[in-house]
Amino acid sequence: MSGHHWGYGEENGPAEWHKDFQIAKGERQSPIDIQPGEATYDATLKPLSVIYDPASALSMGNNGHSFSVEYDDSGEKCVLSGGPLPNPYKLKQFHFHWGAADGSGSEHTVAGKTYSAELHLVHWNSAKYKSFAEAANKSDGLAVLGVFLEAGAENPGLKKVTDTLNIIRSKGAKVDFLDYDPSVLLPKSLDFWTYLGSLTTPPLFESVTWIVFKEPISASKEQLARFRELLFTCEGDSENCMVDNYRPPQPLGGRTVRASFQ
Repeated sequence: MSGHHWGYGEENGPAEWHKDFQIAKGERQSPIDIQPGEATYDATLKPLSVIYDPASALSMGNNGHSFSVEYDDSGEKCVLSGGPLPNPYKLKQFHFHWGAADGSGSEHTVAGKTYSAELHLVHWNSAKYKSFAEAANKSDGLAVLGVFLEAGAENPGLKKVTDTLNIIRSKGAKVDFLDYDPSVLLPKSLDFWTYLGSLTTPPLFESVTWIVFKEPISASKEQLARFRELLFTCEGDSENCMVDNYRPPQPLGGRTVRASFQ
């Protein structure tokens, strides 16, 4: 397996990543199993401020591991601040991880509970670094919002996303995706857990301040099924449905998980 051919199968999945990416065995790897009873309430955590500009949305693409929606991060229009962050971080993209069946696909778990899917909104520290690429491997370079999806009522905020997926079914497919405010995908309560971790996909840089929301959002069974119609494979190759594209929880080690709520 070369670094370009990691995936989620038996030969190239998370259990094998350490062969090409030694940091996979590092001390601040993600995701983790969050144990609410062991999290430390931290009264110094500020309320989160999330300001997104729908006009910054650019495109949606299938990279063969997930699909992502990319944002223009050249201005100051889409910023995350507050919580554990020392300064504003800019939105770069958002993507999802999901399972082969409802209830089996989140990366983070809560006291062992797995959700149907998990949304990651990826931001970078623009006060300290000049670009996402420069920030990506720095210890304070990235901040990711994690949102659990639970099978239930249809989510109107997710409709535009799931309605577009059939256009990018194959690996490498990309389409313009404009005028979308990702804050419609945030839960009503912004209570969160936070800890220092890593990217959950290679190169697994230990550069992420994780902010994981306690409250899940809903998605209908039909919406979640749209995720599973995507393909890991390119057009013309034998079809391999994109399912179980998540990394299991990693050891917490000596890290502290802080909670913004009691």
